Amino acid sequence: QVQVVESGGGLVQPGGSMRLSCQVSGSTFSNYNMTWYRQSSGNRREVVAWISAGGEIRNYIDAVRGRFTASRDNGRNIMFLQMNNLKPGDTAVYFCNTEARTLDWGQGTQVIVSS
Repeated sequence: QVQVVESGGGLVQPGGSMRLSCQVSGSTFSNYNMTWYRQSSGNRREVVAWISAGGEIRNYIDAVRGRFTASRDNGRNIMFLQMNNLKPGDTAVYFCNTEARTLDWGQGTQVIVSS
């Protein structure tokens, strides 16, 4: 059974940094383009960042481009989201999944950006 576990969230002040992790087990992780999503209170889940199966190509929404960096280690079935210069608008629960959302959703990891 494929499991997705997101971790690394917490409380951070505006301007701070945080690194999220997405561990995927029970799947051929390296075959999939992967996506980071986030969902803030009262809003729909949105795509934040996308990374190709081999990690060579990455794309981001305008709101985070230049501040967030997605990476992955296919040997360990894990993906990361380095978030710098965090803003209150980044407050959300962050999730990961394949590009086509084929995995069961994990619990997500809560990020709160507040002074």
